This record gives sequence, structure tokens and C-alpha cells, in this order.
Amino acid sequence: MRVIDPHMHMVSRVTDDYRLLAASGIRTLTEPAFWAGFDRGSPEAFRSYFDQLTLYEPKRARQFGIAHYTWICLNPKEAEDLALADEVLSFVDEYLDRPTVLGVGEIGLNKNSKNELAVLERHVDVAARRDDLILVHTPHLEDKLKGTRLILDVLSADSRIDPSRVLVDHAEEHTLGLILDRGFWSGITLYPVSKASPARAVDMLETYGMERVCLNSAADWGDSDPIATLRAAQEMRARGHDEDAIEQVLWHNPNAFLGQCPKFEPAC
Repeated sequence: MRVIDPHMHMVSRVTDDYRLLAASGIRTLTEPAFWAGFDRGSPEAFRSYFDQLTLYEPKRARQFGIAHYTWICLNPKEAEDLALADEVLSFVDEYLDRPTVLGVGEIGLNKNSKNELAVLERHVDVAARRDDLILVHTPHLEDKLKGTRLILDVLSADSRIDPSRVLVDHAEEHTLGLILDRGFWSGITLYPVSKASPARAVDMLETYGMERVCLNSAADWGDSDPIATLRAAQEMRARGHDEDAIEQVLWHNPNAFLGQCPKFEPAC
């Protein structure tokens, strides 16, 4: 079985996780820029992080036969400082041009604040100007529905944005239909505590269908599972879904979305 995980944070994972991924058949992944567990206080800190994503991490992954791609942005959790955001956004094009960078992400909202919205709009403008793919982070738990609506409104307000080139991630039962109805791709994150279990994810696939939906682990420094996609595959088998349906969700769908970027070549 071929698997692409379109959302992992391998800078926070140990090398043994790469061995596990390779042995499990997950040989292609993409890593969005995200919050490190603390707020970075300077543009230089972001440059170092972007270098880690674009120079070091792909090299580490290649040792295990894994194709590693990334996304570049200022994460929404660090978007309150508008002066810092201006400085970081002034050099993101330099990193977006690098050979393993697929687009702008994971942008979005955290607390749905005015400053977060302003930085989101700036990121959308960058992506639109460059015709880059976009990967979106939607807020957690009680802020998710409101935040998802705000994000979709920002994206839809820019006539340059093609919804088929945007993946809105961390969808749950109350937001997945909204995202798909407006023409965007959607991601369901298999995260043990704050997002979806494999059973909930398969419930959503059975309710809303498998078109324009990708599954991911978002494996990071929290309580997460780098082979969560395979656990969802097993849940699908247990419910009687055939291997073609499983491969559609775990391979063909992410390949179709990510393949819109000419830099993307999955490892088979």
C-alpha cells in the first residue's frame, strides 16, 4: 500500500520515526511550518527554522528513502506581533523558491484575533501573487467553526485564489462539509487527543465521501502517532472498504492535490 502523509512535523520527531515510516510504507511526507512550543522572538530565529525545514530535514529523510517536502509561513500562533510578522514576510519568498517547498502553510487562525486575520490576509496575498499552493490550519476545539468560516471568507474574498489549490486542514464533523461545499480540499487530522480518531475520521469519510479529502497524522512533539494514517486504513478495512478506496484517500488524493506543484515527486 502506498501512503503520502501531507502533514507531519518531523523536526520534532526522532530518527527512529523515519525508520518506522519507511518500514511502514509511508515514504512521502510534507512538513508545514508550525509553532515550536514557544514563540520565536526574532526574524533570525525564523530564518534558522526555515533553513532547518528546507536544508537539513530533507537530507535526514533521504537517508531512509523518504521524500520530504515542506511549506513556509509565519504560524498563526506567532502572528500577534505585527512588526515581527512584517519582517518575516519580507523574506519568505526566498524560502518559497527552494526546491522542496510546495507553497504557503500552515497559515490560518489560532484565536481568531484581528492581528491573526491581518497576517492571514498577508499570507494569502503572497500565495496569490506567486500562484502557490496553500495549506491552512484551522483553530482548535470551540473556536474551530468560527475560525473556519473566517478563513474561508478571507480565501473566497480574493478572486486570485483557486479553491482547488487550497487544503483546509484539521477539519472535524462540524466543518468538513462547509469546507468541501465551498470547493476547497480538506484534511482530517488523526491526533489522539485534540483532533480525530481513526474511527471518527472514517465516520466522516462515510458521511461526506472521499473526494478532495486527505488524512494526516500531524505528528509533532505532542501526543501523536506517525503511522496514524495506517491505523485509519485498518479501520476502513474493518468496515469493509476495499483497497482501492483506501489507496484513494491515502495516496491518490494527496498526490492529486500536492501534484499541482511541479516540484512534487512522490517516492513510490
